[in-house]
Amino acid sequence: MAGGRLRLEDRECRLKTLLLRVGDLGLGYDSEETVLFKYCSGGCPRSRTNHDLTLSRLLQKSDHPSLLDEKIFGGPCCRPTHYEDVAFLDDNHRWHTVEKLSAASCGCVG
Repeated sequence: MAGGRLRLEDRECRLKTLLLRVGDLGLGYDSEETVLFKYCSGGCPRSRTNHDLTLSRLLQKSDHPSLLDEKIFGGPCCRPTHYEDVAFLDDNHRWHTVEKLSAASCGCVG
């Protein structure tokens, strides 16, 4: 980071990792083991399809009741496109595999 600003590649949608204790995952497993948890973070460029242009205009200028009552997000978001399973040993020495726990790749979805 130069001058306190994030580089462009640091703001783009990408895979990040955290080393976490299994107990901190919030899934109810008693284990002091640590696992590598991968997640997606970052921004995505706005789409410019006809749908996106129309939705953007409606959200800015419309007083249509159904649009005012909803939370509508018009742009794409950074999400996992593939997942991977994570295996660990619990405090009772039993193996567990949690399917699709960690992101394997990321992309701009929507």
